[in-house]
Amino acid sequence: MTIGVGIIGASTGGWAALSHVPALTALPDYEIRAISTSRRSSAEAAAQQFGVPAAFDNHVELIAHPGVDLVVVSVKVPHHHALITAAVEAGKMVYSEWPLGVDSQEAADLAVRAEAAGVRTVIGLQGSCLPVVRHTRALIDDGYVGKVLGTTVVGSGVSWTAETDRAHAYLYDAAFGVTPLTASVLHALEGVHHALGDLTSVSAILVNSLTQARVADEDTTIPVTSPDQVSLAGTFRSGAAASVFYRGGFTRGDNFRWEIHGTEGDLVLSAPGISGNLQALDLRLQGGRGDAQVLTDLTVPDELYGPVPRDLSGLAQGVAQLYAQFARDLRDNTHTVPDFAYALKQHHLVDTIQRASDTGTTQLLA
Repeated sequence: MTIGVGIIGASTGGWAALSHVPALTALPDYEIRAISTSRRSSAEAAAQQFGVPAAFDNHVELIAHPGVDLVVVSVKVPHHHALITAAVEAGKMVYSEWPLGVDSQEAADLAVRAEAAGVRTVIGLQGSCLPVVRHTRALIDDGYVGKVLGTTVVGSGVSWTAETDRAHAYLYDAAFGVTPLTASVLHALEGVHHALGDLTSVSAILVNSLTQARVADEDTTIPVTSPDQVSLAGTFRSGAAASVFYRGGFTRGDNFRWEIHGTEGDLVLSAPGISGNLQALDLRLQGGRGDAQVLTDLTVPDELYGPVPRDLSGLAQGVAQLYAQFARDLRDNTHTVPDFAYALKQHHLVDTIQRASDTGTTQLLA
């Protein structure tokens, strides 16, 4: 059965256009049947560009479209609650970008609504679906690095610099739910947890190094309440140590580097460019073990890509893998994709990290 998709927020050049559209187009299980944006002109332009038959300037008509089985919510997080609630009440399956809500209270409400309605859900935490991350886990499980002693992740969030534009100014207000912690760090931790297991303890320092930012297209300034420097330290159940540091903006050096160190070897995942957002990168995997003194490139086996084309870019690869996994779940009546219940768990992780920073104490994780 082909799954009919309606995308809320698919303007040309936006995240959905760069990731969801090529991901869905690459998979035979899906067909994009409707697009909605805030303006009729942009919706029609996107529909024409992507060959989608229906275009709307409101979510109500998209959700009611009889050909739409799965509603994709790819808009600013403050709008998630209303849009997802409408889709769930209509009995439609929902794929929501992460974060699910502006806070754990909104996430909890949406998780309860989805469960009560009995609809399938997906949360856009695709880091664990990346073939390179899956291969990293397989190498660790096979003993490539021996006993894991520690891991370090350093990355850049790209946004949260001293200058922005009006379209992205909301990122600087922590109340809107999209910060380096909730966005960049949680996406990175999704990969780390898949490869190494969940953290069992965490301490944190969240720093607001910026007090205001300039809105360049308006020549105004706005207050900054989103912490733009995030430093985490923690431990895994195995006793291995973890260190994660994310900065707002980007550096002239490495903007993403993830090292895994063990008694027998090392694995390193990295990517060129200014972005440090793991879920959207074309990651390079290198390793060295035994007597090797340098790292060498490691190839991800073709079979880990499944039905997704190997040459699909990092922007779309993880999204496509998540869609492919969801299609398998629907065929096999399984529940393996991260859903709204899982999203709520990750919102609670955000709360725990925030509490660790606020109190200056190490927090234990279940």
